[in-house]
Amino acid sequence: MDESKDVARDFIKLKSEKLSVDEVSELVISPSCGAVSLFIGTTRNNFEGKKVIHLEYEAYTSMAETEIKKICRDVRQKWPSVKHIAVHHRLGVVPVTEASVIIAVSSPHRAESLEAVMYCIDTLKASVPIWKKEIYEDEYSWKENKECFWANSGK
Repeated sequence: MDESKDVARDFIKLKSEKLSVDEVSELVISPSCGAVSLFIGTTRNNFEGKKVIHLEYEAYTSMAETEIKKICRDVRQKWPSVKHIAVHHRLGVVPVTEASVIIAVSSPHRAESLEAVMYCIDTLKASVPIWKKEIYEDEYSWKENKECFWANSGK
């Protein structure tokens, strides 16, 4: 890769198709970085003793993308050495074991990318308008993120 073309970039995608860990991690690889940190959030088959069949995600897409861009800007202020950031979130039905969200961050050293990935997922869950419905064997439940600021504002 031509290092002069390796300018810091953010890769944000909300899509209904299956997410690819390889695709997301390859987006952030850089010759100037020795670390790529990943977070992969997957659908598990249970919640509080209930069998989960699948998850369904809905989003206010334009606002969600705007909020994720803000998260990327915040990451760059907190960790200036971060090179590339990728945030891919699935919408629609997500079967058990498949990824709902993949976040990847590259940086020269591991500490910054690891901290930035944690910040990204925590902040995404707290501020981005993406809603999750858990489908069980005989019922369903819309889930609010415990980190979500608007869900907790009246409590």
